[in-house]
Amino acid sequence: MFYYLFNYLEREFDFFGAGVFRYISFRAGMAMICSLFIAMFFGPKMINFLRRQQIGETIRDLGLHGQMEKKGTPTMGGVIIIAAIMIPALLFAKVDNVYVILLLISTVWMGLIGFLDDYIKVFKKNKEGLQGKFKIIGQIGLGLIVGLTLYFNNHVVVRTYLNPAIRNSDGLISSNFVDEKSMITTIPFLKNNELDYSQLFGIFGDQFIWVFYVALVIFIITAVSNGANITDGIDGLAAGSSAIIGVALAIFAYVSGNAIFADYLNIMYIPNSGEMVIFVAAFVGACIGFLWVNSYPAQVFMGDTGSLTLGGIIGVLAIAIRKELLIPVLCGIFLVENLSVLIQVSYFKYTKKKYGEGRRIFLMSPLHHHYQKKGMHEAKIVTRFWIVGILLAILTLATLKLR
Repeated sequence: MFYYLFNYLEREFDFFGAGVFRYISFRAGMAMICSLFIAMFFGPKMINFLRRQQIGETIRDLGLHGQMEKKGTPTMGGVIIIAAIMIPALLFAKVDNVYVILLLISTVWMGLIGFLDDYIKVFKKNKEGLQGKFKIIGQIGLGLIVGLTLYFNNHVVVRTYLNPAIRNSDGLISSNFVDEKSMITTIPFLKNNELDYSQLFGIFGDQFIWVFYVALVIFIITAVSNGANITDGIDGLAAGSSAIIGVALAIFAYVSGNAIFADYLNIMYIPNSGEMVIFVAAFVGACIGFLWVNSYPAQVFMGDTGSLTLGGIIGVLAIAIRKELLIPVLCGIFLVENLSVLIQVSYFKYTKKKYGEGRRIFLMSPLHHHYQKKGMHEAKIVTRFWIVGILLAILTLATLKLR
């Protein structure tokens, strides 16, 4: 919104300082500040509202230290995160950008699924919340929207240079390029690190390529959103981990959407993708601002309203900047949390069938509960998970040059 306003003021009235809104870096900084302000200053007002409405978390006694003390803590705090993302993004980003539109849709879509789940838990007193099959249907729906848009929309392109780029002191000046529809993505740690999905899926017939691509998008969005949802088990873990991931994705989006940096780093240039930096800045600001009230001891829980939204946004971002194959590394915390549940349940069922008695590998799953059972304070668990998340983010960023 502000971009169009100040662009008009500069063009028509030569308004002093209006030109600064043309810069992605400035608008990203303003979006983050705005997001932090909303989360930190309006968050407490939302918490008081949730308390007055008696929207408190129902706690199942799992025998974890300090667990029952959290009974009645307001939940559905993900509304704070969603507001802190949406408002700055609408104010500072180009809202006619296809990538920004997809991210806004993803935020609202996953937020509604999570909100419905929390609503059933809180107001219908059903601890199970929204049935799993309906969550999956919702995630598939978002995957269809994202996958079909990225595959068919003519504004989703990759720039291919026909000749070596010519540069001077002002940057790239070569006009020998073509912006074309392409299904290439990045393979980490390889020298010629591009994979063309059209060649990979083309063996099944050219007319079915889009089907396999959309199926892949659905799988990624479902896996990452569920991973974030499972990670949201102790104060600050999901929000802090998501902020770390967001910073890495913001850097990837910036260099992928800047022709000069893309040329220097020898990575694919994705026209118009730089606008996602503003959205990601708001995303990171929302996560950090939410930590103000969610760090131990939490004053509010994000609930599925927040965790499913964070995971969905991360999945869509990674796909849009063609870094989805880096998700197992970048989102390593989510992956390990997911795997710990799968391993625990599978091993329990296997041993029960074989020995007549179910056995466990972890004291409790997801993994963060295992460490709680071992007597580790949750603040220490969260801090150590954050440190691991930072190391994974650095490793992910190193793939820009580590080939």
